[in-house]
Amino acid sequence: MQLLAISPDRYVEHQVLLKQMYRLRADVFGGRLEWDVSIIDGGERDQYDDLNPTYILAVFGGNKVVGCARLLPAVGPTMLERTSPQLLEGGSLNATSAMIESSRFCVDTTLPAGRGGGQLHLATLTMFAGIIEWSMANGYDKIVTATDLRFERILNRAGWPMARLGEPVAIGNTVAIAGTLPADQESFEQVRPPNYRSALSYGDNYGDNHSARSAA
Repeated sequence: MQLLAISPDRYVEHQVLLKQMYRLRADVFGGRLEWDVSIIDGGERDQYDDLNPTYILAVFGGNKVVGCARLLPAVGPTMLERTSPQLLEGGSLNATSAMIESSRFCVDTTLPAGRGGGQLHLATLTMFAGIIEWSMANGYDKIVTATDLRFERILNRAGWPMARLGEPVAIGNTVAIAGTLPADQESFEQVRPPNYRSALSYGDNYGDNHSARSAA
């Protein structure tokens, strides 16, 4: 399994993988979770995809996207503050330049790719490790995200607990929660699957960073 970080300058190069990513998001958020999301031509997109995020993709067999996440600087427009401020105590994120927002995290758990620590899916742990590693390499030490109580339990099982930023709120058919996650070496070592390998990592400023990692 290979893990890619796709920055805006690489969108065209990886357009086939990105199209798969949008389809995976549609399957998970629109299909399995039945969220009220916008699906066009089989893919799920929203206004935050127009802000030049970096996408973290887990790719199986060289051409199948099995996991994804979207990363945007927390000091800019964020899904948490603009779309889900009710999840934040006081409605504000109080972001710093060392914070990155992760959104639209999902994994194709139907993939027979084995299980990692605590019986979590290998693709899930690979994504966790890749997000942390990319964040550290690009000057971020804290990840902010909105998720649900089920996924909060998955984070706890992985040994990467989330510090809540507010109380749980019922949104649609789920109970949502916002929180922060540390992006540090200790967390990386905790979630990294046994065969995770960092194949490549380099970058300068946000938007020009790109990296590739792999996990057998």
